[in-house]
Amino acid sequence: MQRFLMRRAVTSLVSVFGATIVVFTLIHLGPDPRLLFVPDSGYGMSEAQWQKLGDKLGFNDPAPIQYLNWVGRIVRGDLGVSLAQTRPVSQIIGSKIGATVQLAIGGWIFAVLLGVTMGVVAAVKRGTVWDYIARGLAVIGIGAPAFVTGLFLILIFAVKLQWLPPATRPAEFDIRYFILPCIALGWPAAAGLMRLVRTSMLDVLDSEYIKLARAKGVSSRSVIWKHALRNSMVAPLTSMLILFANWLNGALVIEVIFAWPGIGFTALFTAVNNNDFPVLMGTVFVFIFLFLVFSFVADIVYMIVDPRVRLGETAS
Repeated sequence: MQRFLMRRAVTSLVSVFGATIVVFTLIHLGPDPRLLFVPDSGYGMSEAQWQKLGDKLGFNDPAPIQYLNWVGRIVRGDLGVSLAQTRPVSQIIGSKIGATVQLAIGGWIFAVLLGVTMGVVAAVKRGTVWDYIARGLAVIGIGAPAFVTGLFLILIFAVKLQWLPPATRPAEFDIRYFILPCIALGWPAAAGLMRLVRTSMLDVLDSEYIKLARAKGVSSRSVIWKHALRNSMVAPLTSMLILFANWLNGALVIEVIFAWPGIGFTALFTAVNNNDFPVLMGTVFVFIFLFLVFSFVADIVYMIVDPRVRLGETAS
């Protein structure tokens, strides 16, 4: 187990450097961030001022030196200062991460409850109308883009029926503002979980020990919820953790559609439009770090719930 964790830690570290190098290279293929400081007319900055600004921001150094300087600041806990807002990047991300966490939790709860429930029903009632309904909803959820689902929900429940507010996040907590964005965020994930849970449940329900339990007179409820579901949740459980990590990284499309002031919309999307290099790199680093942390936790959970992983690791 220690060898496995060490190997995962090393691969995670390599992934962080690899991903940041790719993003760093792509950013430098775009417009020069110093253009943020040029007046709209395009005049008013001499060549000497341009070079002086480059020296101040470190853009005159070769790209490898710029990357190493950025890594050195990251190691010290310094994400830099926004070029457009002249604020520390850590403050920008910290002020918006709360809204993203709330949206991620709401979407995750919806996806887990709906996906697991539909998966169990579809597996237990396979071949019936309930199975076809669950699979039909899963196909729609997987096939429909998030922006289409979000706009459709706004049109029906906010514009036509006027049951729920269409967008934004209020200063005071109000559950009504969370319903539409959480459904739009969680539906595709619920569809994926439903298919995963259904497949795992069918494999377990067809196993010999389930048939033995039924032959011994164990009730159907106990067979389904105590034996079958518990043993079929190994793969879905790890998928749930990765799913939550993805949403913590900012559901950009959902945040844009619902004007949700989260890290994806107000930090990443704005940084891309402004070519705000420090905010973009800092946000990407936080995204990668959160994803790798949850991936690492998912691997540990997988080893805990499935002893075969530990035995395989020991044997190797």
